[in-house]
Amino acid sequence: MPVLEDFETHDVDVAGVRVRARVAGDGPPVLLLHGYPQTSAMWHLVAPGLAATHTVVAADLRGYGGSDRPASTPDHAAYGKRAMAADQAGLMRALGHERYAVVGHDRGARVAHRLCLDHPDAVSRAAVLDIVPTRHVLTHVDLELARTYDHWFFLAQHNDLPEVLIGGAPEHWLRTKLDQWSGPGAVFDADAVAEYVRCFDPESVRGTTDDYRAGLTVDLADDDADFAAGRRVACPLLVLWGAAGLVGRAYDPLEVWRGYAADPELVTGEAVEGGHFLPEEAPEATLAALRAFLTT
Repeated sequence: MPVLEDFETHDVDVAGVRVRARVAGDGPPVLLLHGYPQTSAMWHLVAPGLAATHTVVAADLRGYGGSDRPASTPDHAAYGKRAMAADQAGLMRALGHERYAVVGHDRGARVAHRLCLDHPDAVSRAAVLDIVPTRHVLTHVDLELARTYDHWFFLAQHNDLPEVLIGGAPEHWLRTKLDQWSGPGAVFDADAVAEYVRCFDPESVRGTTDDYRAGLTVDLADDDADFAAGRRVACPLLVLWGAAGLVGRAYDPLEVWRGYAADPELVTGEAVEGGHFLPEEAPEATLAALRAFLTT
């Protein structure tokens, strides 16, 4: 059965990059951004509920899903969060939304963070699921993080080794990561996983690997520059994390994000049952938290 079959598919050209989005509902707009190694299909248990009260735009990041896989660049900026955020800002403008909420999971949450910094007038409120800022992760590396986030350092290698090795068994890699990062007893929808696998083609393997190369290079440089300049998230920010995941074990997520907010009192959040994949492992709790936040 197709995932999000009641959503209308839009392919929007944003400065020469096709960005695919699935759209449904009516009401205040909210942009949903997925993580690695998934697509917008990851919202299939949450997006229909949000569409009852909001116009939901579930988009694929560049390099993922049905969106384009632009050519790589030596500085990795083609897959930097600044470029990804610009894609999504352009998508929302093209769909007629000048101001909107954004909800991001994993890599999509890092794009949401960059949207807040680069396009503050467009973002009314933001939710980040199971991350702390890239800058904080990379300045607080310890043994547990190295063991759990080993893919950050493998995928960021500046050669084609990650692409070659993953390309030998892309479905095995993808399914292994879903299993490794989820909580005990997690079960993923077979149709959604089949969609992730279908979209994880050789060009997506390259593009998504460059996403991680960007994280350790151009993204970190951009984040350092913004932090030094005093730029912070100005809108209300919801932080959710998996009770069985690394984020809650390794950090105090609310305290960390309050250091990246213009007004720490606008940062709220809580742990949600499960591991990393909140919208699929704990969809009811995730939807309830998002509804409460988005309708405040």
